[in-house]
Parts: sequence; C-alpha cells; structure tokens
Amino acid sequence: MKRFACGDVIPGCGATFTAQDEQGIFAQCVPHAAAEHGIDEVGPELQATVRSLITTV
Repeated sequence: MKRFACGDVIPGCGATFTAQDEQGIFAQCVPHAAAEHGIDEVGPELQATVRSLITTV
C-alpha cells in the first residue's frame, strides 16, 4: 500500500490518500488538487514532488 499526505505539499491541508500503487494515489490526489486547491494541471515538477513524498505503508 502507498500513502500520500497533501499537507506535505500544501501546508494546512489534512487530506491523505491511500492506494495500492502510485497510480492510485494520483487518481485520488489530482481531482483533490483541482477541487480544493485550484490546481488544474499537475505538471512534471509537482508530480516529482508528490512521487518523492509517497510512502509505503
């Protein structure tokens, strides 16, 4: 299982995402970024940051 905490990128956000793999994390956090933070496009830099913060649980 993989886990990502949005607050690691966006201070103050309490959303966390858990999925079987990295793809599952992105499937959850990309819509969250758009709906909650107004981030309509997750570019390569942000993708790399998120990947570096995904942990195995």
